[in-house]
Order: sequence, then structure tokens, then C-alpha cells
Amino acid sequence: GKHDVIILDEIHVAVHLGLVALPDLLALIRERPDDVHLILSGRHAHEEVIRIAHLVTEMRNIKHPYELGIEAEKGIDY
Repeated sequence: GKHDVIILDEIHVAVHLGLVALPDLLALIRERPDDVHLILSGRHAHEEVIRIAHLVTEMRNIKHPYELGIEAEKGIDY
């Protein structure tokens, strides 16, 4: 294929909000070529996506600049 890594940023939120159909995402995961890595991000990952994924990581906040009153930074926080 033309690409070896595809990043679907915040795709889990899009599925949760109904903007992307879960069956479409599951088909994309299942039908991807073996030499293509998919990176999916966002909250609310569906249990079926978690079940069929090869690697699942959950991030949690330990400290954040917001706690010091620092505003969101364009390109980093949004």
C-alpha cells in the first residue's frame, strides 16, 4: 500500500457520537492489510474495538497545566 501507518485521531469519540458507524470502523480494522498499522485515539473506545485490537493503551492525567491556570495551547490541546 501507499501508507504503512494511518492515524485516526479521536475516532472513538466520533463513533460514540454517531458520526462514524461502529460497523464501518470494525470493518476497517478487520480488513486492513497486514503491512498497515492503524492508530486509533479518543475516549469511549467500544468494547468490540478493544477486543479485536492488538494493542490497547489507556492514558490518565497525572498533572496538567490547566491546574496552574495555563490556557490551552493551539496545536497541543486543540
